[in-house]
Amino acid sequence: MTTISRHPAAEEQPADGRRRPAFPFGLWRRRPAPRLVTDFGDPALARLREAIGAGDWPAVRGRLAAAADAEELCWLVWHASGTPGTTELMGRVMDREPDGTLALLMAGAHHIDWAWEARTGARASQVSKEQFRVFHQRLEVAEDLLYRVAEREPDWVAPWFMLQVSGRGLQVGPQIARLRFEAAVRRCPGHLGAHRQHLQQVCAKWGGSHEEMHDFARESMLSAPEGSPLGELVALAHLEHWLDLEPGEDAEYIGRPDVRARLLEAAHRSIGDPAFGRPRDWIGVHNTFAMALSLAGEKEAAAAAFAPLEGRVTEFPWHYLDSADPVAAFRKWRSRAGR
Repeated sequence: MTTISRHPAAEEQPADGRRRPAFPFGLWRRRPAPRLVTDFGDPALARLREAIGAGDWPAVRGRLAAAADAEELCWLVWHASGTPGTTELMGRVMDREPDGTLALLMAGAHHIDWAWEARTGARASQVSKEQFRVFHQRLEVAEDLLYRVAEREPDWVAPWFMLQVSGRGLQVGPQIARLRFEAAVRRCPGHLGAHRQHLQQVCAKWGGSHEEMHDFARESMLSAPEGSPLGELVALAHLEHWLDLEPGEDAEYIGRPDVRARLLEAAHRSIGDPAFGRPRDWIGVHNTFAMALSLAGEKEAAAAAFAPLEGRVTEFPWHYLDSADPVAAFRKWRSRAGR
């Protein structure tokens, strides 16, 4: 396997004068056409969504009960809760079995998704009072449902992860938000979703600061073993910072030498490390790095992040560049990276 230098300026170049790939991936295969993925390459999630679409609660409940562990259960419920047809299905289920623990968990997750649907992704100044009323009402229902789950299943990470999201919407404050994050990671120390949610909690747009956000991202990465997907937090923090700047300032920021160096360090410690493998949501992590490294002008490193995806596009974070067509944004920047 190719040895990867952590400092691009110190890389040895091959005798033929061509630059080495940034990471030890096979970069030069024929590139598949990009397409949006909603199941993150997870067959279990795809089957769960099919069951929800069919309105088949026994099949949904069976698939959730078959989850390998509490982390997989959290992953399945969270990513299936916004599936079309969930509102109607969970309305019927809660009428029939209002005390089923899996039903409570799914209904709680869905109320969070449903709340953000009412709020929309607009800035707070553009959200009406009625939208906020519905938003808060649905989040309060979610909190009640999730606390009931947490009481019944004290070892489950899912309710605490989801309470991070509902709490941010309800503005529970930094202390309670921190307690909810700590409750999640006590149950699952390397939980990527919980760390992503706390990164949002401490970013400037939710009352934190760029400094707090970057410190949290870097500390989380360095405290995790090399090959951990938590390295993605560094890339997410730089994307959040970039997003908060005015046009022109944003490109100047993410192209700064120190930012590029931090992005490359994070990539080497996560997707570029042999221990990374293909953890749950590896597709999302690679998409994040592909976009961040592309914007930073690190074409070879971006190409290495694009390569294993084989055209699989996640809506986040590409919708930051093209909310109507994230696939088009992926295609444009993949081409610029030579992939």
